Amino acid sequence: MNPLVAQIHSVLPQTQCTKCGYDGCLPYATAIAEGEAINRCPPGGEAGIAALAALLSRPTLPLNTEECGEHVPLQLARIEERHCIGCTLCIQACPVDAIIGANKYMHTIMASRCTGCELCVAPCPVDCISMVPAQRQWTQDDASAAWQHYQAREARLEKEAAAEQQRLATAAARSLNQSRPAQLANTVSKTDERTDPKQAAIAAALAKARARRNAVATSNDKN
Repeated sequence: MNPLVAQIHSVLPQTQCTKCGYDGCLPYATAIAEGEAINRCPPGGEAGIAALAALLSRPTLPLNTEECGEHVPLQLARIEERHCIGCTLCIQACPVDAIIGANKYMHTIMASRCTGCELCVAPCPVDCISMVPAQRQWTQDDASAAWQHYQAREARLEKEAAAEQQRLATAAARSLNQSRPAQLANTVSKTDERTDPKQAAIAAALAKARARRNAVATSNDKN
């Protein structure tokens, strides 16, 4: 990682909420290093903006609430479990694997992992996820843990994608191998008939013999 990007990244809260308009804290840190405004992180709030301003020797700015939203005290997601239908959409949306569950089974949220990003709320088709006050502050230890969880999730998704690609490639190869013998046999048969003079002569002789027998049989029938 670029040293400047790494410094900026260490100041960001690592909630991975995407409210800044970027796909996570690292892309936003990269954009800031390239000149993007430092006031697009609602979870960081005014304190985060001040820290970035001091790090980069830039003037402080008010939080861009119009495009990015308001700063609010830390909230955690909570699933109303009796209404959960086990669709897994919230699991897929969570950037830090803070939700436990499986298809058609009730889901629950690990409060110790939740970053309050709210990304699980919108996908829920039965509106059973709400944000509740965490009753505590987000700390640097929280940010460090969240970044580790995010990296672990990205590695898992990459591994799963590679395994799926391998599975599809294996299935395609197996299907091709199963169809190849029949295709090869047909190709060889047609090629032999088309290119082997001896086989062609034999086929012609057999055809003449069949024609002769048919002519004799027809003549006998008439007599």
